[in-house]
Amino acid sequence: MAVRYRCRHCEVEMGTLPFDADETIRKLHQFEIGEVDDYIEKNERGETTVHSICEHCEESLRQFPDYYALKKWLQ
Repeated sequence: MAVRYRCRHCEVEMGTLPFDADETIRKLHQFEIGEVDDYIEKNERGETTVHSICEHCEESLRQFPDYYALKKWLQ
């Protein structure tokens, strides 16, 4: 099943990769142990979503670095 990538701030879907979700999660665990589970969501249908950051939100965070202290700064 594919892995979807969605912005964790504005919820825009950034894309879908046709990779095996379990293999992707294993690879992510190699790089950021401990934080990966905060960014990966698996729903009841078995679909995997990786919560990342889109270019628009990344630029906003550069302009307003205080937003990093907030988990969700867009309403």
